[in-house]
Amino acid sequence: MPGSVDPARPGVRLTEDGRPLREVVSYTRRGGRFSPAQERAWAEYAEAWVVPEDEVSRPGFDWASRFGRAAPLLVEIGSGVGETLAAVPRPELNVLGIEVWKPGVADTLRRLAKAGIDNVRMCSVDAVWLLEHTVAPGALAELWTFFPDPWHKARHHKRRLISPAFAALVANRLAPGGVWRLATDWADYAEQMVEVLDAEAALHGGVVERWGERPLTKFERRGEAAGRTITDLAYARA
Repeated sequence: MPGSVDPARPGVRLTEDGRPLREVVSYTRRGGRFSPAQERAWAEYAEAWVVPEDEVSRPGFDWASRFGRAAPLLVEIGSGVGETLAAVPRPELNVLGIEVWKPGVADTLRRLAKAGIDNVRMCSVDAVWLLEHTVAPGALAELWTFFPDPWHKARHHKRRLISPAFAALVANRLAPGGVWRLATDWADYAEQMVEVLDAEAALHGGVVERWGERPLTKFERRGEAAGRTITDLAYARA
């Protein structure tokens, strides 16, 4: 929760004697320079809409202050270039996009500005850490996890985001009736998601028809082009 001594920098925690503790995380940091359009978007909107990594670990940090209002929270993990955030406005909610690829964050700022959406904030912090330390139990109205990295090689499955521990954390942070929407184009990951989420007693749901509000993103198009089946899931907090 706010005030934790753990640093917010993704994948880094400290041992009791202050040394970095190497952890298994569900993503990799990608480089990439900004395009001129991304540079302009970052220069114009980042100060207001991007929450720096060190800010969320400061004592007393709270999302209501960062949004300038108190409202239920919606989080998208792995928001990419902001295709869904810009296409599915939720003006009644405080919306947080978590994306560690900074050019993707810059693209998201550009899309949000073009759509006239100003209730979204972006952060490049490890999603598990962020939910654990900055989101209070029952404060999450909705969570989106669309096309998380499948880590399709068997030896990398331990890096998959959807795990029993993460499911328990999400269930605790969701408000009663709050919904977790997921999608993947990897059949074995879909099976794992169902197995893990069905086993979490505080959640109920399963495989559903494609959510009509979700735009067709580049990840989905890529999966379809490769002949993979897209699986949508929705689980609600009991």
